[in-house]
Amino acid sequence: MNWDQMKGNWKQFKGKAKEQWGKLTDDELDQVEGKRDQLVGKIQKQYGISKEEAERQVGDWEGRL
Repeated sequence: MNWDQMKGNWKQFKGKAKEQWGKLTDDELDQVEGKRDQLVGKIQKQYGISKEEAERQVGDWEGRL
């Protein structure tokens, strides 16, 4: 799955992202709109983790989709 496809179908993937990162609000996920860098930033901020860890989590999540 590439991010162009994810961006085009973000409404579908938003629910999966919410399952993975429950602390993210619907508003935050709406703001992301399928943009990988914004998702990483929101996860980093909400969970208080490093950018590298947030990148790893998103990469793992992508691999499972």
